[in-house]
Amino acid sequence: MKMIKNSKETIVNEPSLLAHIHHDTNKYNIDNITRTSAYEKIYFRHPEIKWAFLASMVSRNAGWNMTDLEGNWFRKALNSEKRNLLFMTYERANWTIFQDAYPQLLIYEYSKRYKKPLFYLLTHFSVSKFMVEEWEYFWEHQSMERLMTSLIINEQNVIQQPVIKQKIYKQHVFHSAPYKLQDLFHFSTVIFPTLQGKLYGFSVYNFQNLTNRIDLGKRLGWLLFHAGLYQQFEAFAKTVPHTGSRYDYEKYFPEKRRRETPLLRMAYPIVSHTLDGKRKDWFHGQNIKKWFKEKKIPQNYEVTDWFKHKQDQLHLLTLLQEYWRNG
Repeated sequence: MKMIKNSKETIVNEPSLLAHIHHDTNKYNIDNITRTSAYEKIYFRHPEIKWAFLASMVSRNAGWNMTDLEGNWFRKALNSEKRNLLFMTYERANWTIFQDAYPQLLIYEYSKRYKKPLFYLLTHFSVSKFMVEEWEYFWEHQSMERLMTSLIINEQNVIQQPVIKQKIYKQHVFHSAPYKLQDLFHFSTVIFPTLQGKLYGFSVYNFQNLTNRIDLGKRLGWLLFHAGLYQQFEAFAKTVPHTGSRYDYEKYFPEKRRRETPLLRMAYPIVSHTLDGKRKDWFHGQNIKKWFKEKKIPQNYEVTDWFKHKQDQLHLLTLLQEYWRNG
């Protein structure tokens, strides 16, 4: 380990810095609530890192998906084994992304503090060579949109092997009948709520496909920052603490709704994760230009009525399933 000096001769204690980053990453990678909050705080400290706000809003969705499984309707539709496996799919994917991404965000923060790029330190956290280069490029050019896209590309590649293609999830989740009913489960839809009770979002088909997930992330980034709705999304994020329950936004619907999903920390214990050896770099110099190309944005992204209809369908299907099972 070495000591680093910035342009003002301020000493940077590299071992201490790395220890702080390891500590803070583990501290905030406890559950969906802490991850969501950590992403959000980074963004509001450094709004040029747009991906951090996108990650916080997508993380809110992950929490809502988790507590759906312990809500009134999914408990009727699925046995506890299936619900637990679906929960672990969300949890493992989000833990894996945070474990990779949060050190990147902190090293950027320290680079700003010391006025010196410290991105070579990312190798201590098994961060892809691709992202080391992208952070260095961003430091020089301040290309906010490119960095957001790069982080979207990276996060989806990071979970491709250890989660999406991991044997237990591949066999029992992504090839299962419940997963294939994508309109029933919320794997494929990400929504951004507002204090006005309106919902906006996009869906993706064939969630297992890496490029499809990257395209979804890019569309969501556009929706968050370029659809003329940013102030509404920001107001929601700053006003509504994330509890993991869909009631976080359902309480803003014009029609009164009662809570049907629990608070996340009332539904699930803390999960201890371990890495299966050192994380391998997904990037091997392959051509990834296709992932940087702009995609056509669908014109319909206000999904309030559609989403409510989808929930009504879920309730009806659950009641029918229960009727036939008990009949």
